[in-house]
Amino acid sequence: MSDEHKKKLGIPEGHTLVETDSKWEQRKGRDTDTYWYDEINENGVVVAKYIVKDSTSVYPPFGRNITWDKVG
Repeated sequence: MSDEHKKKLGIPEGHTLVETDSKWEQRKGRDTDTYWYDEINENGVVVAKYIVKDSTSVYPPFGRNITWDKVG
């Protein structure tokens, strides 16, 4: 999933996203996966941290929403 998230966040070529934690929850008709990522540059240095929420409706038409916050 991080390739899709990397594209969505606009992470530059040469940088990588490393998943540091994740959790799943379902409430109010939404299935939400939350991911914590570190953005690592070419030199192996953490240059940013993100929280990404990938949410899908459990009812048709199963709409999907990806939101994120840069937290560091």
